[in-house]
Amino acid sequence: MRELMYIENKDGDIDGVPARIGWVTFSKTKRTIYYRGKSLQRGNVIRGNHFDVDTGEEYWISGIKQRGSNSHPAEPVEVRVDDDAIDEYHRIKGF
Repeated sequence: MRELMYIENKDGDIDGVPARIGWVTFSKTKRTIYYRGKSLQRGNVIRGNHFDVDTGEEYWISGIKQRGSNSHPAEPVEVRVDDDAIDEYHRIKGF
């Protein structure tokens, strides 16, 4: 199963921007999210709610909000929607 999610790298960029909206898949336990070849595990992190199991980078991951910003309120950032997710993102946002 895949789901459209907001993914923000708290330690850098995701292919040129700090945050993206794109399709993710989940492990059976839903403690790990897979996105663009990364394994992002839920855990005890300071600035996010997930961390990359390979690099330790922290990520903020959340569902898509119909109204308002998807970025963490404390630190708004530039967000790019993945090409294969644009239609679904527009449907959710009501465009």
